[in-house]
Formats: sequence, C-alpha cells, structure tokens
Amino acid sequence: MKILLLSFIFNLILGWSIHLDAQTKKQRELMQQVLVTENHNPTRERGTENDADCSNTWSLTDVSGYDVTATLMSPIPKNQETQEDRTTDFQPDQSKLPTPPPKGAIVLFDGKNPKFVSMAGKKINWPIKDGALVSTQKRGNVNHLCSQLHFRDADIHVEFMLPEKGKGNSGIYIHGNYELQILKSHDVEKVTQQHMGSLYGFAKPLVNAALPPGKWQVYDIRYRAPRRNENGKIVEKGSVTAWLNGKKVQSNTRFGEPKSVYHPFRHGNTKYLDKICQQQKKTSTGPVFLQDHNSPVRFRNVWIKPLDDKAMMYDSESAKELQKK
Repeated sequence: MKILLLSFIFNLILGWSIHLDAQTKKQRELMQQVLVTENHNPTRERGTENDADCSNTWSLTDVSGYDVTATLMSPIPKNQETQEDRTTDFQPDQSKLPTPPPKGAIVLFDGKNPKFVSMAGKKINWPIKDGALVSTQKRGNVNHLCSQLHFRDADIHVEFMLPEKGKGNSGIYIHGNYELQILKSHDVEKVTQQHMGSLYGFAKPLVNAALPPGKWQVYDIRYRAPRRNENGKIVEKGSVTAWLNGKKVQSNTRFGEPKSVYHPFRHGNTKYLDKICQQQKKTSTGPVFLQDHNSPVRFRNVWIKPLDDKAMMYDSESAKELQKK
C-alpha cells in the first residue's frame, strides 16, 4: 500500500511540473509575440527616424488567466482611447459650406481679423478679398502665414479655392512640418504623394477627392502630434486622419520626423520660427501654416478645435522681442 501511495504522489508531482513547464513556455511564446508585433521591434536602434519606442512595462492576461509582462514601445494605458479610437469616430459633415465652427473651436479666420502672423512674427501682407485670404508670393515662396494659436492634438478645418489659372499650389503645414497638399488634381487618374489629399512625403491620398478650380473645397483634419523625449527625439509617432470634400483621404496615417526640405523651419526660417521650433521640440505644441507657393489660392473659415488642454495663444515676451528685431 505504501509503495502505491508513494507512486501516486510521485506521478502527481511529475504531472504538475510538466504543466508548469508548459505554462512557462506558453508565457515565453506570448512574450515573443508581443515583442515582435508590427512597429514594436525590440531589435531596432533607439532614437532613429523610424522608431516609435517608449519602453514601458505593461501586463497582458491570456485566456488561461496567467499574467504576461512584456516591454512595449508605446503602451496605451487602461481606460484610455487609442489613436484608432479617436479616428474611427471622426466623420465630419462636409455637405454644406461654409461649415460653422463647433463648440470649443478657436476661429483663426472668419473673413476679418486673421489670427495669423508672418514667418517673422509680424503683420501679414496677404490681402482679404470678398472675405477670403489670398495667398501672396514672396521670392523663394517663403511668405507662409503662421497661426498665433499653438496646439498639440486638434481637429483642423480649412476651406479653400484654387485659382482658374495655374497649378493652384499651396498646402496646410501642421506644426510647420507636415503638409496636407493643396494642388490642382481633379483631372488626375492616378494620384501620388504630390497630389491633393496627400500627406506630402509620407502617404498618397486614398482616393482623388479634388474638385476643379473655382469651387470652394474643404479639409477636415484630425491631428495627433508625435511625442518627444527630453532630448527632442520622437518616441511615439504622430497620426493624421483627413477628409477632403466628403471623402476620407488619410486614415490614421503615421509619421515620424519631417521629410520635406521646404517646410518653414528649413526653408526661409527666421528667429521667430527658431524660438517656436525649440518650444515645439519640448512640448509637442506648435502652429499651423497656410502655404505660399506662388499661387493665389484663397482661404476662408479656418478654425481649430483643440483635443487637449495644451492649446495657447502664442504671444510670449520673448516672441515680442524677436518681432522688434
């Protein structure tokens, strides 16, 4: 009897050990699956342009009830919406123009008193004709308008009209780095990153939603700024979802460091913009620019609805001092 009892206990212990080994193996497999998920590759060099790592510890629970602790690059805290959550419910009504600004929006231009300054932080020279700002060229195409409102994450609304003649080239520079393209494109069969609706340098439009010149058109953009660490390096990529004339042209498009050599902080830069650039790297906040590209594109009904508490009107004493120089 004792021998049978000892044999039973031995087999019980052996079986439990095998079960634990299997569960441990399963946890390792789950850990590996998490670590090699798309955009979460632990073998990447930290701090590179294509990187989005922000190492944090996060616990997952598999169906067996065992906790699996993994290192993720950009975790989403519990009970907090993801970037995808914030874009799936973004379906602006563009059926009737001009679109009235919603509650909480800050109007940058309503036909008068534009809340924009020049790239030097001074008074703008774009004329207002029939309630619309008209893009005015400066040699080198460096006469962009810079909003006095600075923000981090926001919904951006811009209505515009292309001229009958020429390319109708302009754009919306978000934070001065990422351009939603404006360009005569209604007759283009195969759109690229050069055409209307593209996030210039990053992604072509999903569809060609451009209208002919002479018609009022509209962009609605949901923008989430990239997050940076204390050294100014991007640790979490930003995203853009954009609607153009009733059609979605960008869907949660991710981006890292800016690519264009012509954005305002690289082409036609000023001391005023230098100050903004330094602030932007520390806070992930910045202005929106309306682009000068040697084409009299008209703009009206420009407003921004901040999605957090980071928005502010930029009129610091340091900026005022720069304006005097």
